[in-house]
Amino acid sequence: MSKPRRKPAFLPLDDALFPVKQRKPVPHEFVLDALASLSPRTHPMFGCLAIYVQDKIVLILRDKRDQTADNGVWLATTEEQHQSLRREFPNMRSIQVLGKKVTGWQVLPADAEDFEQAALRACELVLAGDPRIGKVPGARRAKGSGARKAAKSSKGEKPKRAAKSRARSRGPSQL
Repeated sequence: MSKPRRKPAFLPLDDALFPVKQRKPVPHEFVLDALASLSPRTHPMFGCLAIYVQDKIVLILRDKRDQTADNGVWLATTEEQHQSLRREFPNMRSIQVLGKKVTGWQVLPADAEDFEQAALRACELVLAGDPRIGKVPGARRAKGSGARKAAKSSKGEKPKRAAKSRARSRGPSQL
């Protein structure tokens, strides 16, 4: 004879048990509004918000409380385009947190007097399909896939011997 089943206790779901993480506000949201007709996609990246149009990353929006020097709108471009873009954006500069003197990425700094005007002009260029702004991101490699080793060996480099085989060839007195 089977025992009667007890009803499981019902616990009401409440916010204290399952807190919902609040999303960060979108920095410089007016930029997304200006690009809305292109149906841009956004992805968080490095604590910022990357904006993609079709297959290209075009802008990154950054507004951090600490390390404010590079806050603003980052333009995805190439070094070859800097000179022509600087004519349109005199306050544009390389991004300091990237560590290099000159990078493909450039920033329209949020603390510049013409920031909003410059950011909206950048949006106009994106809307017009200006080839100076936007990069197709490289394909991602799976971790541990050996893609780097395969690329190196295809260049004709000799593969490095494993540490274990080096230890055997030295003998115990040389370790």
